[in-house]
Amino acid sequence: MNVDLFDYELPQHFIATEPAEPRDSARLLDLTGAGFVDRGVSDLPGLLRAGDILVYNNTRVIPARLTGRRGDARIEATLHKAEADGSWAAFVRPAKRCRVGDVILFEGELEAEVREKRDGGEVILTFPETGAALIETLKRVGRMPLPPYIKRGSEQAVDDATSYQTMFAARDGAVAAPTAGLHFTDRLLAEIGTAGVEHAELTLHVGAGTFMPVKAEDTNDHKMHLEWGEISQEMAEKINRARAAGGRVVAVGTTSLRLLESAALDDGTVPAFSGETGLFITPGYRFKAVDMLLTNFHLPKSTLLMLVSALVGRERMLAAYEHAKREGYRFFSYGDACLLERTDNVT
Repeated sequence: MNVDLFDYELPQHFIATEPAEPRDSARLLDLTGAGFVDRGVSDLPGLLRAGDILVYNNTRVIPARLTGRRGDARIEATLHKAEADGSWAAFVRPAKRCRVGDVILFEGELEAEVREKRDGGEVILTFPETGAALIETLKRVGRMPLPPYIKRGSEQAVDDATSYQTMFAARDGAVAAPTAGLHFTDRLLAEIGTAGVEHAELTLHVGAGTFMPVKAEDTNDHKMHLEWGEISQEMAEKINRARAAGGRVVAVGTTSLRLLESAALDDGTVPAFSGETGLFITPGYRFKAVDMLLTNFHLPKSTLLMLVSALVGRERMLAAYEHAKREGYRFFSYGDACLLERTDNVT
């Protein structure tokens, strides 16, 4: 499909630069019926049914943005994916200043060697530390990798180290938040449980590729960056029991949906899963496991807008975005949410 089919205009003032407070006070556009219904995230317990299962992503965002020097050259890097050998794939600027074998000193104390150069400003960096030890160093010297459309000055009022984490965050490794999860509070989760809705967790370490624009003219020519995910045997069995009993699988965010669909068998059963996924969902995709999706409003011509268009139809999704603009909804990572229910055979 032509990527321009997923374009829309969004004036700057619609882009949220800080989260709603409290988090569950964000607005919710309900698309589960025939029209568009303006609600709040706090209404979610009444929109789900007893026996449904809510599946959320428990990844934790790490401070993956670094500034350093290679000689006199200033280098900015955003780590985006841990490699199997402990090195990290990263996007660097300016990439032309980095050569294989160069050593970059980040934040005056953390050295990294450029082991490999790839297309699109991507390099492979090796550090003296790996694993949990490197993560602890990043927590001390790195900065939160906010989306490029959120600008922060030196006197920022928002504590992004806290605000850009979901209440479910438990496993270090993401360089972007699974933002639908930002809407949840202890109070909301308790009310959902009281309504008879179960919940399960999985892990997908969201990469910086989630912010990368689709540069190809046709969706068939776009290549997704790989991300690592895991669904435990216990959680897979819990999801399958809910499905077998007639409950709907409700994904909290596109990251949860993509991992569930990556793991799912043709009959919708979700087995345990551990590995990488580069699943790219566009209109025409046949969903196997997920029935509903809670998600934010996504960037024009993004892979995430293509995904939600596959779930409910491109024209309906774009019409919903126009409705959201007329009603003053807040867009993107810190913005409001919408609730979608799968519609089969849409384009």
